[in-house]
Amino acid sequence: MKQRRPATLASLAAELGVSRTTVSNAYNRPDQLSPELRRRVLETARRLGYPGPDPVARSLRTRRAGAVGLLLTEALSYAFRDPAAIGFLEGLALSCEEAGQGLLMVPASPEGDQARSAAAVHRAGVDGFVVYSVPDDDPHFAAVRQRPLPTVVCDQPVVEGVGHVGIDDQGAMAGLGRHLIELGHRSVGVICMRLGRDRNDGFVDVLRQRAAHFHVQRARLAGLADAFGEVVDDWSAVRVVERFDHTLESGASAARQLLDRDPGLSALACTSDILALGALEEVRRRSLRVPDDITVTGFDCVPEAERLGLTTVRQPVREKGRAAGRLLLGSTEPGRRRSVSLPTELVIGATSGPAKATDAPWFSGL
Repeated sequence: MKQRRPATLASLAAELGVSRTTVSNAYNRPDQLSPELRRRVLETARRLGYPGPDPVARSLRTRRAGAVGLLLTEALSYAFRDPAAIGFLEGLALSCEEAGQGLLMVPASPEGDQARSAAAVHRAGVDGFVVYSVPDDDPHFAAVRQRPLPTVVCDQPVVEGVGHVGIDDQGAMAGLGRHLIELGHRSVGVICMRLGRDRNDGFVDVLRQRAAHFHVQRARLAGLADAFGEVVDDWSAVRVVERFDHTLESGASAARQLLDRDPGLSALACTSDILALGALEEVRRRSLRVPDDITVTGFDCVPEAERLGLTTVRQPVREKGRAAGRLLLGSTEPGRRRSVSLPTELVIGATSGPAKATDAPWFSGL
């Protein structure tokens, strides 16, 4: 039996006795046709098995892909697992919906094949990129910058001439540090997210903190150093533990490492809520009372942290996504800026309290 050839725009136009432009308008510019004519075109297309105009051919013709590329240098599942990333992604998606644009995720795992990931960036059919929180030496970000497309960075890095959406991480963390100082805390341990693309799970010195390629972590550690610089002589005496993976397990193991080294710590200051929630698990495993025996703080104010009453810094993660999308897509709102700094709020919850009278004086050395 002879197979019927697939219908094309030309054969559909011939079947209907109309021009190819009329058929194309039924899909791409329906306002140009009467409702009855458009209905007849679409019904005939279904009958003949015509799938509609080729989107690849259309993008070549218009030089528009109709999509925003999101560069996320984590495993794809991270965007659907990390609460802050989820909030950001929702906000960005809302901006794309408002503009009638699609969203293409371009994940690039930090431990994957970097050459292949960079090639995926070069191949991505998008009209511009939103880059979500990458280190300043990231090769995938370098690949984005090689393409002549509009780009907006959320959080990090801050690059001259590239649109940016973020918060004052250093100022926000300094405010949290001053809160701990006002409560009398001096023996404080710090748990931070990864500082570079190399895997490091352990204590970090001041040199690594100040040379961190992740701007946000560098700024948050600097904020704590600013605050405690008012009451201590040597920030290098503070025990800071870095974790490459951003998980509850990482927060718990980092707290274990700190408390094994110095059981007398009166507070654990974490640079994210996820790490803080993990630290709380380890603290409670040791039968320590929060905040009577030890204070634990975070950063982000994700829903679970808010539910548990964690002392933290609230940042508008969903609004970050919306602002990044609007900045990229050229919002016509008056006063639109190429750089947007959003406000934060110190949230004093149930996990911070006065230091015990036995809190040791500031120590020195690791």
